[in-house]
Amino acid sequence: MAGTKRSKIRKNDQVAIIAGRDKGRRGRVLEVNPVKGKIRVEGIGMIKRHQKANPQANRGGGIVDKESFIDISNVQLIDPQSGKPTRVKYLVESDGSKAGWLQQAATHWRSRRRNSMAARLKERYQKDVAPQIAKEFGITNPMGVPRLEKIVINMGMGEAIANNKILDTAADELRSITGQKPVITKAKKSIASFKLRQGMPIGVVVTLRGDRMYEFLDRLVSVALPRVRDFRGVSPKAFDGRGNYTIGVREQLIFPEIDFNKVDKLRGMNISIVTTARNDEQARALLKGLGMPFRT
Repeated sequence: MAGTKRSKIRKNDQVAIIAGRDKGRRGRVLEVNPVKGKIRVEGIGMIKRHQKANPQANRGGGIVDKESFIDISNVQLIDPQSGKPTRVKYLVESDGSKAGWLQQAATHWRSRRRNSMAARLKERYQKDVAPQIAKEFGITNPMGVPRLEKIVINMGMGEAIANNKILDTAADELRSITGQKPVITKAKKSIASFKLRQGMPIGVVVTLRGDRMYEFLDRLVSVALPRVRDFRGVSPKAFDGRGNYTIGVREQLIFPEIDFNKVDKLRGMNISIVTTARNDEQARALLKGLGMPFRT
């Protein structure tokens, strides 16, 4: 199976044809297939195809003209300022994000970041939490201040042994909660008593980093955890001794992204917060500063 590929050209971009029978023409991108390296451009590469009538869509049948796929190397993006075809390169900005730049005009084209604003919790950490922890523990090196490294959300689906279709539902729910596509986990070894064989899919997992990590933690402590029935805070003893913290959630309904009417079964999950803290005391101070409601 071919790996996932990315294209600098996206749907609705304006491009110019630089090779082939339509050289010199321009059009809007209708569809991009980065795996095969092909695109469809409006009005380019027209071919005739038989079309079946569809009265519901008010579409007649017969022979129609349709755009065909062309090689993505035969087109170039059009600079919106100069109106000329130009190449694109990606530069790493000061905040670590990748942004697209049109080489000819040296103008900013498109950023890979989802938005230009930093996560609210990330700004809070940089302005308030980090200086407070450094002062409390006497840390003089800014790189030694504890910070979040990643958040791992795991849903174990033991019943997937008998019916692996439930993994699709669990993956969709986890995608709605985290905003990121989950990875299906497989059994590392066979266990005869559980009718489990090595390589069988048994769960889904998502690893969040960067802004997505801070945004998820913000929604977790501000919205999701307060919706837990009879919530009195999370346990302050769930650290592993190396600065990492794990929370067990019994049902996915505490997240507002989940539609109650579409839930077929309650599913729990483990949320592991990995930090760079050297010990549990530093990790506890970090999470407390970020708003984690520890039980007193």
